[in-house]
Amino acid sequence: MLIYLASQSPRRAQLLTQLGISFELLLPEAGEDTETIEATRTGESPVQYVERVTRAKAMAAQQRLARLGLPPAPIIVSDTTVAIGGTIYGKPSDAADAYQTLRQLSGKTHRVLTAVALVEGTHIELVISRSRIQFKRLKPDEITAYIATGEPFGKAGAYAIQGQAAAFIKHIEGSYSGIMGLPLFETALLLKHLKVR
Repeated sequence: MLIYLASQSPRRAQLLTQLGISFELLLPEAGEDTETIEATRTGESPVQYVERVTRAKAMAAQQRLARLGLPPAPIIVSDTTVAIGGTIYGKPSDAADAYQTLRQLSGKTHRVLTAVALVEGTHIELVISRSRIQFKRLKPDEITAYIATGEPFGKAGAYAIQGQAAAFIKHIEGSYSGIMGLPLFETALLLKHLKVR
């Protein structure tokens, strides 16, 4: 059965492969404005944000599929955000932004929200995985050294749990794969509705 993954994230592709699912990538084309989709809106809660962004990505993927004239098939779309209270920590714009984000996460517990959607025709089914992570207190030189690895860039919250930032994490509550970017339990439930083994 043909399934598309509309994501540029190698981690999401790796996780979907881990489920034993064969898929084709449905990547954004040149000129698609993905950054505007991910911009935060005033008064938007982290849950509202991740749901809106995932739905917007899903609609963009539907349009891309039609524009490219590809065979119709279900599309998997996902988005992850990091939050403390109502503050959303997205992908850092530069090293200074990454430093500020990691300084805010230092010594605190934050939430990781990952929405995954399955798009079939005009129907979108969406679920949200919620996890909590406690960071140890980070020293300034630890943050600087981590940023120098380049790992924080392109990652919500300026870190990758499967990378060197694993050494910062004291406690996890929730879905490890959800924190990585594609919650496998929820994704498997969505695929089960399609009778995918």
